[in-house]
Amino acid sequence: MSDSRRDFFSTLFGSAMAASMAQQAIAQQTGSAGLPTRKLGRTNEQVSILCLGGWHIGAVENKDEAVRIMHAAIDEGLTFFDTCWDYQWGGSEEIIGRALSAEGKRDKVFLMTKNCERDYAGSMKCLDDSLRRLKTDRLDLWQFHEMVYDNDPDWVFEKGGLRAALEAQKAGKVRYIGFTGHKDPRIHMKMLSKPYDWATAQMPINVMDGHYRSFQKEVVPACLSRNVGVIGMKSLAGGPGPGKGRLAVETKLTHEQCRRYALSLPVSTLCVGIMSMDELKSEISIARNFKPMIDADKEKLLSLALEEGGADGRHELFKSTQTYDGPHHRKQHGFAV
Repeated sequence: MSDSRRDFFSTLFGSAMAASMAQQAIAQQTGSAGLPTRKLGRTNEQVSILCLGGWHIGAVENKDEAVRIMHAAIDEGLTFFDTCWDYQWGGSEEIIGRALSAEGKRDKVFLMTKNCERDYAGSMKCLDDSLRRLKTDRLDLWQFHEMVYDNDPDWVFEKGGLRAALEAQKAGKVRYIGFTGHKDPRIHMKMLSKPYDWATAQMPINVMDGHYRSFQKEVVPACLSRNVGVIGMKSLAGGPGPGKGRLAVETKLTHEQCRRYALSLPVSTLCVGIMSMDELKSEISIARNFKPMIDADKEKLLSLALEEGGADGRHELFKSTQTYDGPHHRKQHGFAV
């Protein structure tokens, strides 16, 4: 490991100890079909550095093509699959379940879906729905979805959501438990402060995030110190339409620069949206040829992000507006859908 990279992480995270943990987190092995893998926090699981985004695969209009894309992803070594109970109101889970029901596919995939409920009964129903749609008897990772309102962390504990997850884990239906969110690092820090050792935390990781409500500066070091696996998302900051990256559309940043920057941070895997075979090939190429950016390149991108308005949230609407808040969760909190 170079002194250059160690210096960057020391500057970003504020200590040599955090920098050392960051270096350990980005250590890679060669997985199936030559795609790099990284350790997922304390789980000891090696997962592909790219994770197939469930919303996008659920939005592919031709469902036969969606299945072909997923089978090709598995063959290429992209074996971490993301989805969620409320993506396309169950449609994403159903198409992934169809793809994984093919002989031998389920056992090759590290499968994650998300729990949209906070209470015990709702969580149990959510789990049953997900297992049925995914045509499986167990989840590798179940995450409490969209910790985006300040009282969400309290609700998960007070209303019985975590109790349901622990019972499911004991019953063998869930292997690991984590949480997601895209709004504010404070809410992630509140979840991390709760009396439970989370396996994973999913969060926005992109170059603009270095300047605005920064998960990479505030939450990632806390995760590293607790050995919580970081799942990155929104490395292109979402987009104006399916398959389009906001940063590559609205700024001078390129798609590959954004992906490489995010993968150069201590994430276990990076969730990416793939809606075609061409997009799959592009992402696989980036991952298979990935080498961490040198400090000068990362710092140059951070400077460019600042010049392009990275400090005010205009490119990260999932933080600065309710645009990306799911309708199910808006309804939970009494907001208009």
